Amino acid sequence: MENQKRRVVRRRIFAVAAGGAALGVGVAATLAAWTDTEWVFGGDGAGGPGVGTSTFAIEQNTDPGFDPAAWTDEPDNPGGEMVFTAAGLLGTELTPGDSVYAAVALRTKAASIAGDVELQPAVTGAGITVNDAGDLLFDALDVRVATSATAFTCDGSAFTGGATIIADGALSGTGGSVTQPLAAASGSVQYYCFEVTLPDPIPLAGGTTVEDYMGRTIAPAWEFVATS
Repeated sequence: MENQKRRVVRRRIFAVAAGGAALGVGVAATLAAWTDTEWVFGGDGAGGPGVGTSTFAIEQNTDPGFDPAAWTDEPDNPGGEMVFTAAGLLGTELTPGDSVYAAVALRTKAASIAGDVELQPAVTGAGITVNDAGDLLFDALDVRVATSATAFTCDGSAFTGGATIIADGALSGTGGSVTQPLAAASGSVQYYCFEVTLPDPIPLAGGTTVEDYMGRTIAPAWEFVATS
């Protein structure tokens, strides 16, 4: 009986010791597990941010001589001011058969990517007081627009030396026929020459006479839509 009790106690001690050994192995394995991490980021090669969006923006120059200091950003109607003239003739002195001219140049801004630009039909200039009840004069006028990647004199000769993108269209509702490319970072300039003509004879609206078209003023505004 005494021997049997001793054997039971020995078995219990052995079991506890074995359990402790197993626990000791587990603790030792956890303490021995090394860890390490590595990070990377999208940079620009100089420690700055390397992922972002590009910039696309154009600007205009309506100075008659395209003064390099005259570039401006005019994104809203009516925009920059073109002054229509011809030899000895102001844009507000038209008689039937007269044409007057004004120029504008476009380019991308210094930080811009490249894109294409398209001329839209004329609309009424916003916020400018005119005298053209019923849009009689606006609807009677014709427009031509020539363009070139090199500077030219904006008069009748522009329509033989440049590409005509509006050819004898009505001022109201006639836009450019093709797009023009603009290089990135002000890398190219596109020049435009606008010709506005009062036809002879004037296309009289119903019930009107030539006298109804005298002394009127308008302020047509054109939008250039650029796409990168």
